[in-house]
Amino acid sequence: TSAGRPVERSMSTTPRGQPPRPATGAEVDAATMRFLEWHEAMAHSIPGREVRDLGDAVLLHDPVDRDPFWNRLSAMRLPVDAADFDDRLTELLRLFDRLDRSPHAWLAPAHRVPLDLAGRLRDRGFRDVPGGLVMRLLDRGPVRGVVDALPGGTLEHHRRPARHDRPGLADETAAVLVAAFRVDPVARFRLARDLEEALASDELHVYIARVGATPVAVAKRMSFEGASYLSSIGTRPGWQGRGLGTLVTATCIRDS
Repeated sequence: TSAGRPVERSMSTTPRGQPPRPATGAEVDAATMRFLEWHEAMAHSIPGREVRDLGDAVLLHDPVDRDPFWNRLSAMRLPVDAADFDDRLTELLRLFDRLDRSPHAWLAPAHRVPLDLAGRLRDRGFRDVPGGLVMRLLDRGPVRGVVDALPGGTLEHHRRPARHDRPGLADETAAVLVAAFRVDPVARFRLARDLEEALASDELHVYIARVGATPVAVAKRMSFEGASYLSSIGTRPGWQGRGLGTLVTATCIRDS
């Protein structure tokens, strides 16, 4: 238990709990995979979250929000020996207990250590929750063919906007994302608050496609340490299927 509450252990692997796909010629090497995992955690730390590089894992921690998305381990490269593995996992579980957070782990699609990491965690009480995809751009060629014009509209690029503009831009971006992903409208306010704070950073770039005065598609880019992390790409229902998501994504890539 943590602070008198039952503790749930969870992990995100690949979508719908599928096992990692076989390695292909496009697979990244171990060092690049770890860098990408660290870079993702750093991107999610903005604004106001903590990232700790533990050597054999990377910890993301939010001192306020208890959501496992913001409180997780990634880049896990734990001991292979069973006894050493259990000792290290116990230390990591104690760390979550000290932070008063439920243990949560994001497992890499490649270069997990040990190879049966997911199975070992399941055996120790972790349950699978829906995961995501890690994608690395290998060929910018297709992006060059995307027309960057928006008939009847404008495509905006915002980086460190003036303080008085941040609340409006954050709210508009959050509104598009909540509609695009059909999540609880209440999430809009938390997302807008987070975006407003992040807009003060040098790393965040926000793209908004408008038709008239209406924001219809958005994307975020976090650029630092020679890499760019693209996320929060969405288009309002009713505007989907018109290439707007492709447009904002291609613009993020071209600007990276």
